[in-house]
Amino acid sequence: MKYGARNQLVGKVVEVKRGAMMCQVRLDIPAGSKMSSVMTIDSLNDLGIKEGDTVKVIVKAVNVLLIRE
Repeated sequence: MKYGARNQLVGKVVEVKRGAMMCQVRLDIPAGSKMSSVMTIDSLNDLGIKEGDTVKVIVKAVNVLLIRE
């Protein structure tokens, strides 16, 4: 799948905080930096993301999208 966003990094999921409908996924990215993404629980389940996974981090404007490949 192609993405228009050019800012693509690889990150490791270090924590998933679940709420009733939304969750926050915290990531370690290269150079010791950290990022996080907020998504619905349905999206988290559809992607199958869990702690310890490696994901692609796509940054477009104010959105941070996680892609599991």
